[in-house]
Amino acid sequence: MTEELIDQSPPPDPDPIQTPNSNSIIHPRRVPFEHGLIPIQKLVFTDPIQTLAPIKQKLAASATNNRVGSTAIADALLISGDNARLVLETLGSVLHCENDPLVLAQEVDSVGVDLRDLILFLYIQSYKKLLPRTHKDSAAVADVWPSTSAFDGYLSALSPIQLVRSNSRRFMPSPADEEAHQLSYLQKHITNIISLLSEPVEGEGDESLVLSMESFEHIGFLVHYGDKGSDVPSLSQATPFFANSDPDMPAVPVPASQVNDWLLKDIASALETISDRISGKESNVSDQDAGMAESCVALNKVSSNDRGPCIIEGVSKTSLFKQASDLKGRSVKVANCHDSVIYLLAPLRYATVYGCSDSTIVLGAAGKAVRVEHCERVHVIAATKRICIANCRECVFFLGVNQRPLIVGDNHKLQVAPYNTFYSHLEEHMTEVGIEPTINKWNESLALGAVDPHDSLSHPTGASDKQSEPALCVAPDQFTTFLIPNWFAGEAVGSTKDNPFPLPDAYKAVQQTNLKNLEETRQSLRETPLEENRKRELITAFHMHFKDWLYATGNIRQLYCLQGD
Repeated sequence: MTEELIDQSPPPDPDPIQTPNSNSIIHPRRVPFEHGLIPIQKLVFTDPIQTLAPIKQKLAASATNNRVGSTAIADALLISGDNARLVLETLGSVLHCENDPLVLAQEVDSVGVDLRDLILFLYIQSYKKLLPRTHKDSAAVADVWPSTSAFDGYLSALSPIQLVRSNSRRFMPSPADEEAHQLSYLQKHITNIISLLSEPVEGEGDESLVLSMESFEHIGFLVHYGDKGSDVPSLSQATPFFANSDPDMPAVPVPASQVNDWLLKDIASALETISDRISGKESNVSDQDAGMAESCVALNKVSSNDRGPCIIEGVSKTSLFKQASDLKGRSVKVANCHDSVIYLLAPLRYATVYGCSDSTIVLGAAGKAVRVEHCERVHVIAATKRICIANCRECVFFLGVNQRPLIVGDNHKLQVAPYNTFYSHLEEHMTEVGIEPTINKWNESLALGAVDPHDSLSHPTGASDKQSEPALCVAPDQFTTFLIPNWFAGEAVGSTKDNPFPLPDAYKAVQQTNLKNLEETRQSLRETPLEENRKRELITAFHMHFKDWLYATGNIRQLYCLQGD
């Protein structure tokens, strides 16, 4: 197969649910469904409305200014203090209100969470993710993704859940499919969600529950109107109930049934629009081309659609570089990339790395969260607020992370290490997205269940009790610094001159020893008296060994890419 570089942003055709009056279209907020699900069985309720109603009452009794902390959450949900804190940290990373104290706090227990946001967060833990799709162009996949790995020799001895996860290469559902799936979930559950946010009043039937404007705004955790980045009013201002309310006067609560009917109508309309869009795409793409249709876009093209993430997909056997001007303030997904080095040196919100193999991926500064899933033999270098690693094997993570790394699912031979690189704008980007360099919990990972209760797969009896395999720390004598090429030629150089995350003493000592040995070797070579022909032989030998190393590691491609730039 010819080597191809495919940089996929959302396709340049119309947005899946774009219409001339786009601000009237309801969309699900993807972030809670993609980064806000925690695989803790006690948080997954088979009947959320029946379970959460009494939990809400119990939490309300201990709330201060309608906010609750981890102690109250642990007591109400019968979970550990660590897991209750994880709930707060995860919720803080996916909240819709950027000014909420939980979003801004370094110590989440000091501020707690608004009870209404917590109830919505707990409710969507019942969400089942859309199953990953298999690639329609199987020949192309086989060419870029190796069919075997060091683990495949003993897969027959693994559990059924491990076999399910290893037997097929996984490809992310399309953004349109995911959005339709999330809308369908909301359509089914919005009545219960509104009920949990409503308050009882005197009345009969449909008039016995009302929803205040303040409580209605919290539904913004799950949905929004219009494209993100456009001039869209608050959720309440997009409705006929609270629009143009006098800011100096409290808005009158409205019957919950009225809000429910209105939201159901808008969700049904959005579903119809996106279904027509998906059906039209499928009918216009031949079977032969369908597998690649969504990923083949022009090289280095970044979509103008601000609502969805920038998607980089199908990069194979090459190097790819994106900087702040390409991705600033964006979320990004790196999917199905093989045998490549990908540099995303920008301030990001969220980052997802999915289905990649034999690659190195450098994420600049992700201020909200990073998720790495279904990857094999990948090195991820990330400065981020939090990271979740799911269903990966033989991967190494070099982390500068402010919260405990979360390890879930069916993982094998994972390693973690301190952050090991820098580029000139790194500290500037970290400050912009709120990452604190003095806090690095790279070696405090929290391993949860080996089975994800949010996937749509069937699991064998007892599988949910198994813990995920924890990650091991890279030995200090195996730790190396990763050098980023100078991709910023012709641009203003930033102020970062070194790794902003302090190294633990053991790793710092090894690094200093290596630098000392290197300098001594250089000095020895300079001072060794050699005849001119012997000196040329030595230089030639160094060049040959370096060239052999470049080819053996695949780094020769990076030199070609640098020359091309």
